[in-house]
Amino acid sequence: MRLHVGCAMWTHAPWQGRLLPHPLPPGERLRAYATWCDAVEGNTTFYATPTKATVESWARQTGPDFRFVVKLPKPITHERRLTGADDELRTFLEAIEPLGPRAHALWVQLPGSFAPSDLGTLARFLHGLPRSYRYAVEVRHRAFFDDERSAQLLERVLAGTGAEWIPFDTTTLFQSPPTSDAERDAWTKKPRVPRRSRALTDRPIVRYLGRDATERTVEGWQEWIATVTAWLREGRSPTVFIHTPDNADALTLARRFHDDVRARVPELQPLPDPMPTEPPTLF
Repeated sequence: MRLHVGCAMWTHAPWQGRLLPHPLPPGERLRAYATWCDAVEGNTTFYATPTKATVESWARQTGPDFRFVVKLPKPITHERRLTGADDELRTFLEAIEPLGPRAHALWVQLPGSFAPSDLGTLARFLHGLPRSYRYAVEVRHRAFFDDERSAQLLERVLAGTGAEWIPFDTTTLFQSPPTSDAERDAWTKKPRVPRRSRALTDRPIVRYLGRDATERTVEGWQEWIATVTAWLREGRSPTVFIHTPDNADALTLARRFHDDVRARVPELQPLPDPMPTEPPTLF
């Protein structure tokens, strides 16, 4: 039983010098982030497969208990739509091999046009993947949320390979009109789907998007505090990623989420102490 928490990235300009030391060379930024959180979304791999040397650097900067949820590249999921992408998949799997057990799950984020009628394609793709990894799927087509039969069919496909369904909870964002430029931008880009909180495996993964105002973000995640607490008491080990439209305080919010759950489940291990932003002085 363990709760991992993290953010959408490990380097972000508003964190530099305020939450993380600055300047830091690229080869040290993940190490600093890992003193705040013990998981991270691997969003950059969606846009380009990293070199193996880059992934080796990620592994060196993190301890064995750190977890990556690594997104499959866009050519596999969005351009080829899980068909005829064997070469791209092989290159990706070879690149991330240095992560070893740090690769918590490989994340199959599907486009909003990927519908219930495409579930046969998803089933064939998942069955063809190596069993050395866990897999998690994020869908955005509205039918999976509004039509119970479609949801059940998707759950059946995922259960066939032990894959998880990743919810991206944007309900707090869309509860009321945006009040900042970042929120207005998020309104145009983020999926507007109902909250879903059913775990399929012993390692559920949640992506939660709040607001730029801390109090609204915290208010919006209260149902997740209760859900994650229940999962832990059932013996599951969830991973929760905290987002806000501008992500300026996502690091501190992720730790606050962990603290709020730990207040209900005291046996959870605390997160490490964050790296100081300034070097220690003699006086």
